[in-house]
Amino acid sequence: MRPVWRALDVWREDNPVTVWSRREVMVAGGAALVLASCGANASRSAGGGAIGPADPAVERRDALRRKSGASTVAATITAAPVVLNVGGRDVSTWAFGDRPGSGGIRAKVGDVIEATFLNRLSSANTLHWHGIALRNDMDGVHDLTQAPVQPEGRFTYRFTVPDAGTYWFHPHMGLELDRGLYAPLIVEDPADPVAFDVDVTLMLDDWLDGYGRTQEQVLAALQSGGGHSGHLDSSMGAMNGMGSMAGGLTGDVAYPLHLINGRAASERDTIDAKPGQRVRLRLINAASDTAYRVAVGGHRLTVTHADGFPVNPFEVDNVVLGMGERYDVIVAAGSGAFAIVAAPEGKTDPAGEAVLRTANAAAAPAVGSRPSELNGRTVAYRDLVATEAVRLPSKSPDRTTSITLTASSSGYVHGIGGKSFPDTAPVTVREGERLRLKVVNSTMMFHPIHLHGHTFQLVGDGSARKDTVNVLPMSSAEFDIEADNPGQWMLHCHNTYHLETGMATVLSYRG
Repeated sequence: MRPVWRALDVWREDNPVTVWSRREVMVAGGAALVLASCGANASRSAGGGAIGPADPAVERRDALRRKSGASTVAATITAAPVVLNVGGRDVSTWAFGDRPGSGGIRAKVGDVIEATFLNRLSSANTLHWHGIALRNDMDGVHDLTQAPVQPEGRFTYRFTVPDAGTYWFHPHMGLELDRGLYAPLIVEDPADPVAFDVDVTLMLDDWLDGYGRTQEQVLAALQSGGGHSGHLDSSMGAMNGMGSMAGGLTGDVAYPLHLINGRAASERDTIDAKPGQRVRLRLINAASDTAYRVAVGGHRLTVTHADGFPVNPFEVDNVVLGMGERYDVIVAAGSGAFAIVAAPEGKTDPAGEAVLRTANAAAAPAVGSRPSELNGRTVAYRDLVATEAVRLPSKSPDRTTSITLTASSSGYVHGIGGKSFPDTAPVTVREGERLRLKVVNSTMMFHPIHLHGHTFQLVGDGSARKDTVNVLPMSSAEFDIEADNPGQWMLHCHNTYHLETGMATVLSYRG
């Protein structure tokens, strides 16, 4: 379906440089932001307006990231229709490879990513590089930082990866994330202080394709049925009982399957290790409407990173990841075979599963296992203390502002401050500021709020550097943003259906 996001036709002065036709302009808080095509020399409007993706300030900042002699990691990423087997059933979906989560990229900190995106889909598309503090014109938000890549078109993303960590990429148009279009981007640090023997990435996802209604049908049913009174059964349209996360609602949609690395529990992946080895699990929640509680049977988890950035290590029994969040954990592998379970938080859906097996393992645990660790100690933001190396310098904020997450009492409409994107007011900032942002959740649903192009630092509950934070129902979260990456950046809920119905705004740098 056509995304709720829309480009607006507005007048601008004639420009002799050839630009993309009618999709050049996006409203950012009432100011028209002129987008640039290849070679366009757009500049901010008179009087200190929005700093657009082609503003010289973007290149000036990016030059500071680049390292002489840096390696280039070249990749071709093709979005295309595929038929694959999921849970024993052949399904039609879209993916970047032969199954969801395939086609990822691995680089080292300081490398240049040169990724050519080929769009073999029937609709326009982009790629967003989730969690990377990259240059604004490479962020992959249609009509805000670039024109959409049309069917059979291509676009080359080129940017430096300034920070090591666990990241991922996915489209930023409509409901496409609720298909198989996602893959990991792992940035290694040659001087990584975390010791491990086995390095594994686990991408978690809720799955619709081939199992009932389409994403568009689910959204239409949510819009016609009110949405917030329960979650919608994707195959039958029935309203089921709701689960809770700290007393609130965690999702609107009941999914028939939950996957780990593109596989259902009936076909689960096995991670091989030797007894006593340290296994690094890079957990990425690529789901559209589901938070996951992840545990490894018979093991505790040592949390080492949140959203790619290191924290002082600590032990828990399980971690809960909102959509878009990532945790790196270390598991000291025992002797045997153990269930890795990603249980949908607050839902009765079947869990995603994998298996950790050591060399002298016994039989694998039965599908449907519920390790006791799921009921043990859970990670909390107050536990996440950024390491000294990545903590923001101690400084009082130059300015404090707040936004309120809202939802309509009738229909299925989300927004910020009572308005839906693109009519939401931007959060304005000037380069060099330290902005403290308070996000107030006035709804009974939890919302994972994601900021593009930055990692912020939590205030109050822990001090982790993150780019996505779960804001619980009728609660708030505060974080500090170091305004060091000029441009226009999305700030939005990472529930795909909430984003599609308006819970988004722009962090807008002004001159």
